[in-house]
Amino acid sequence: MRVSYKTFGCKTNQYDTERMRQALEAAGAAAEPVGPDAADVCVVNTCTVTNRADADARRFVRRVARRNPRAVVVVAGCSAALRAPQYAAMSEVTRVVEGHDPAAVTAQARAAFLETPASVAALAQLGSRLPLERSDVEPVGATVLRRRAGATRGWLKVQDGCDRKCAFCATRLARGRSRSRTPDHVVAEARALARAHPELVVTGVHIGHYGRDLSPPASLSGLVGRLLDEAPGTRFRLGSIEATEVDDDLARLLANSDGRLAPHLHMPMQSGADPVLRRMRRWHTREQYRRRALDIVEAAGPMGLGADVITGFPGESAADHEATVALVEELPFTYLHVFPYSVRDGTAAAALPGRVPERVASERAAELRTLAAEKGRRYAMQRGGAAAEVVLEGRSGAALTGDYLRVSVAAPAAPDPLVLHKGRLTPDGGAVVLEAAA
Repeated sequence: MRVSYKTFGCKTNQYDTERMRQALEAAGAAAEPVGPDAADVCVVNTCTVTNRADADARRFVRRVARRNPRAVVVVAGCSAALRAPQYAAMSEVTRVVEGHDPAAVTAQARAAFLETPASVAALAQLGSRLPLERSDVEPVGATVLRRRAGATRGWLKVQDGCDRKCAFCATRLARGRSRSRTPDHVVAEARALARAHPELVVTGVHIGHYGRDLSPPASLSGLVGRLLDEAPGTRFRLGSIEATEVDDDLARLLANSDGRLAPHLHMPMQSGADPVLRRMRRWHTREQYRRRALDIVEAAGPMGLGADVITGFPGESAADHEATVALVEELPFTYLHVFPYSVRDGTAAAALPGRVPERVASERAAELRTLAAEKGRRYAMQRGGAAAEVVLEGRSGAALTGDYLRVSVAAPAAPDPLVLHKGRLTPDGGAVVLEAAA
């Protein structure tokens, strides 16, 4: 059984796809990569961050069906959790899994595949492998992930779900309440992944709430400290985390781990105007975000600093946008992810008055992107000539520094992609010259 995988959305979704891949391979699916045109089964892990994300998934499903009409199409993920009837009504969809459970994806894929004529020759192979390692106490995924196929950087999911109620967000509706993995289970997975990945990204839907639901309670800073101790030789990087949830212990680890905890944070801001933040149902003010960002960078800099920003949220005035621009200019951002607001059905924001014209939202987004690109260019120039430790991104000749600069690589010999490499950035900060291997 040849399976292709398509992932829409965030790193957490990418992690979940790898769990689906591992579960299917353990059940007898071929491990060799295959595209959707040649697959017996196509697993589509959907995203629901916007209505457009839903539409992208539906378009992809229809394209698969046109090019490979004999393929079994299994739709899973966040969009499937919220819109299962709509996907089930599509003639191109064979099975729907309402969420991300790899066992359910495997069961549905196998059941559908065994109903097709192409499955006859593969029957002897299915179910012939050993079962996956499981833990009955794991609330957010029982399997221990061992690799991220085709990548040098691995994803390490520590929790799922979210207890916040941001007005624009549908992800919490799809994934439910915040649920943390136990520290022992996270560490065991990190040690397994570390054998194939020199860098692991700590990810989840709301990692700042890690451990609050455990008994006894745990904290993200405590977990990260343990990961650094028990997975030596591996660089860890925090995924998206709220500024107000980076506690002092975590800031100290960023400052004092000698790069083992990558000096990089992505802290969603969404807006730099208090009236907009209130309508978004965010729990921080402009000043709270500003103060925390400056304190962290002062303690741990130089560091890569990114944020998400939404432009054109309902009711956003020209003055609100200017407040966001001013905050971006002040803070030491090295990049931004900027999105014009897009209506998401089922969210509180969908009912808000004061719609901003799409053209205006797009113009505001373009202004912020231009500003962020210039700040990133200046930061790279400032880092020019500095020492850097990089992880190679496959065999493409590109690498990623601890502070999240994507650079090209010059090396005296073909470097090993499974280890971190020391080098020095070129004067413009756009490339790294690696040291010769000892």
